[in-house]
Amino acid sequence: MGVLSEFKSFAVRGNVVDMAVGIVIGAAFGKIVSAFVDGVMMPPLGLLIGGVDFSDLVVVLRAATDQAPAVVLRYGAFIQTVVDFTIIAFAVFLGVRAINRLKRREAEAPSTPPAPSQQEVLLTEIRDLLKERR
Repeated sequence: MGVLSEFKSFAVRGNVVDMAVGIVIGAAFGKIVSAFVDGVMMPPLGLLIGGVDFSDLVVVLRAATDQAPAVVLRYGAFIQTVVDFTIIAFAVFLGVRAINRLKRREAEAPSTPPAPSQQEVLLTEIRDLLKERR
């Protein structure tokens, strides 16, 4: 089997395609959550702590000179990323929790017994007739 045909059989396998779709959707979901955090959550939170914009929170390690820009520690961007991660993780948790509940309900649902086969019905009728003769 050639390398190309082997790669093709690997790449179009169901699990690989499902994983790729999950990664693409996850990346898009991450962008949505980041936009939500940046545009909706952080401005009111910044107002609550005194009008601070988290992206502007830095510690200057070395001031700028004529030859080099300032060296800064951008801890505000880190706070922003931690908030993004927390919201994404919580949203994924809620989704997995909902799916697990649905699966649990399906497993707990009473299943109806399968209908008896024709042979079983016939044997039951024969049994009943034999009981009547006694």
